[in-house]
Order: sequence, then C-alpha cells, then structure tokens
Amino acid sequence: MAQVTNFREAGFQSVLDELEWRGLIAQSTDRDRLKKALDGAPLSFYCGFDPTAASLHIGNLVQILVMRHLQEAGHHPFVLVGGATGLIGDPRQSGERKLNPAATVQQWTEKLRAQIGKYLRTDGSNPAVFLNNYDWTSKLSAIDFLRDVGKNFRVGTMLSKDIIARRIKSDEGISFAEFSYQILQGNDFLHLYESHHVTLETGGNDQWGNLTSGLDLIRHVHGVDVNVMTSPIITDSQGKKFGKSEGNAMWLNPDMLSPYRFYQFWFNQPDDQVIKLLKAFTFLPKARIEQIAADQKADPGAREAQRILADEVTSFVHGREATDEAVATSQALFGRGNTTLDSIDADTLEAALDGLKNVKAADGSLEFAPAHAGEGIAKAAHDAGLFPSISQAIKAVRQGGVYLNNVRVSDPDQKLTENDFLGGRFVLIRRGKKSLAALEARQ
Repeated sequence: MAQVTNFREAGFQSVLDELEWRGLIAQSTDRDRLKKALDGAPLSFYCGFDPTAASLHIGNLVQILVMRHLQEAGHHPFVLVGGATGLIGDPRQSGERKLNPAATVQQWTEKLRAQIGKYLRTDGSNPAVFLNNYDWTSKLSAIDFLRDVGKNFRVGTMLSKDIIARRIKSDEGISFAEFSYQILQGNDFLHLYESHHVTLETGGNDQWGNLTSGLDLIRHVHGVDVNVMTSPIITDSQGKKFGKSEGNAMWLNPDMLSPYRFYQFWFNQPDDQVIKLLKAFTFLPKARIEQIAADQKADPGAREAQRILADEVTSFVHGREATDEAVATSQALFGRGNTTLDSIDADTLEAALDGLKNVKAADGSLEFAPAHAGEGIAKAAHDAGLFPSISQAIKAVRQGGVYLNNVRVSDPDQKLTENDFLGGRFVLIRRGKKSLAALEARQ
C-alpha cells in the first residue's frame, strides 16, 4: 500500500481546504455545512463505482484519490460497487448504454472490488468497507420499489436534471430504465444512511444530478440534511473526457494498459497542464508542488515536473517495481540507462513499442510498418515513417543520423538480418536523438 500524507502533513488546516487547493472540488452542498462536518468527528462517506468494464480508468482514479484523502483525514470510507446499477448504467450524454449480461457484471464487480482495495487502506481504525447494492436492490419487488422509493420522487424534478433534459430533447430519447437510474442511486444513499449512518456522498461532476437525488430523498424521508460533493471531469487536450465511452480510456488494470504506456501518458502531459495534474493526482505536499512549479518555470525543457508526475502516479497505481521497469524500458528504447533492448521481456517490449505505431494502414488506422530480413536500412527507415523519401533516409544514414536498435549505421545499403529482430519480432530504427519508430517482422 502506497504511503500517503494527510492534510496536516501536506500543509493545510482542513481536508476540505486541501481538496479545494488540489482542484478536486467542482460542486458541493453548502460549504460551511460541509466544512463543519469534515472538521468534526469522523463521518462515514461513500462513493459508487458501476462495473461497466473490467477495469477502472483514470477518471475513476480521481474519486479514489478523494476517498483516500478523506480516509487519511480520519473519515470512514464505504466503497459501493454497483452490481445492481451496473446492470442498467447511468445515462450517457447521448445514446443508450449497452446492457451487459448479468454474469459479466457480476465478474466485473469482483474485479473492481479487488482493484479499489489496492488503493484504500483496509486496516486501521477506519478501513474501507466494500458493499454491493445488488444485495439490497435485488430484494425489492416492483411494488416495493414504487411504493417505498418511487413515491418520494417527483417527475418534474427528475426531468429537470441536466443530462435527462438533454437526452429527452435528443433524437435517441431515453429509456425508462436509464431515466430511473437516479432513483436507484438515491435509494443507495438512503440505505447507507439508514444502515451505516453515511452522511456524505462523493462522485464525478457528471453525477451531480444523481447525487442530489439521494440528498433530496434522505431529507424527504428523515428530514435530515446530508452532504454531497463532486470532482471535476478530467479531460484531454482536446477537451474530451478520459473515459471508455470516448475511446481513450487510460485503464488502471496493467493487463489492459501496460505500466509503460501508463507512465508515458503522464510523462507526455503538456507544460500548461502538468502542475494542475500534480495537484490532483499526487499526494505531494503543497510546498513541494510549488517548488516544482518554480523549477519548471525556470527550466521547462528539463521536463522534471512531468517526470515527477509520471513517477508518482504510476507508483501509486502500479507500484514501485513496475514504475522502475517502465523508466528503464523508456531509457533503453533511446539507448540510455543500463538496460539493454535485448534484456527487456517480450511483453514489456511489445507494450512499449505499441506507442510507436505511426504508419497509416489502408483503412486509416495505425499499425507497425512490416519488414523482413534482407531489406535495406534506408528503405526500412522510410517505411517506418521516419523520412518522407528513401533518398532523405539514405542521406541521413550517410551522415550518421540513423540508429538500428540503438547502434549507429553508416551504410544505407546495410540489410536487416534475422538477428536484428528483437524477440524475433521487432526492429527499432531511430532518427537522431528523439524520433523513434518500430518495424514488425513480416509474416
């Protein structure tokens, strides 16, 4: 389990102050009421994760980080993996979700529970408690659901929720199942309040309408004010949400996204985003981040802020050993460090080279350039996309600017041999210090 600082060690008077400084609060109920609750005796809070895939992604990681901050502040975390709500799925911005088989949802529920357990403490005075809303939702008959839960909701209020209103106006419309999702989530909060005295729910900002459904339900049933708060939605440089529905999910499961590619994702963040991401995605103290920001401003070319970001987040998600291996692999690809290309295991090498697919296929997708023993180095460099023409590749080889598996070549007629294919599959060709491409053995 990663070592994590609490708000006092990070230099803050309260955990809410720290979350706000880190940019992890988008909306909340009355701030004074929320701050009083968080500054008082330890409270119980929860966040829900629907098993709509076999892994969480970095959008979910934001919520895990918020939970860990609150846990380190002494509060009691309840992790709700939605075996019931995952069978339906919350409404998307456009179009209905695909309903997954019940057996698949159950399998994913267990995977997510195990995954989240790596990031929250499960021991001590306030260990994470894991729950599955299928345990209580499945016991409700249709009549019970309508009489005991549905009667407390007003259709006008439900229709006014932003995403519901948007979907109703769209060509696709919205099904009754997805329309009712907010009732199910509201009932979860009510159940946790009644059974575990949970008084705070956290989630992504796109869940605001669902979170307030539970707040309103508890007030209606018990006359009690509880709290909710949301975190901003993390987007890429084009403003797209990092999520599986956008096709650019950065998975936390190393079998779905290698630690190497995960590390490179953070290392390649632009200068104007890296400090914001350091605040949100690491537990580094405020003073340390401010020093990193000053160093970056003085020497942005060093990319030290990106290196620290990649190291911190990858270590938290995948552990120190996997992070060190990712760094060593990255250095080996460019002929730096003590790790040689032929010492990298096949799976790690393939994962690392996956990010070098830079040759357009006939259908417009990206793929490895094919090569075979006996092909000339200049033609191979051109085929890999490093040069616009073979003549330019020949010129660069003669000038000593081309490397084969990190070894400089000088003869443009040099042929690839079977021994050049690492693991029998890949050849690396580099132009200068930074332009790298991979070729795959032609079958």
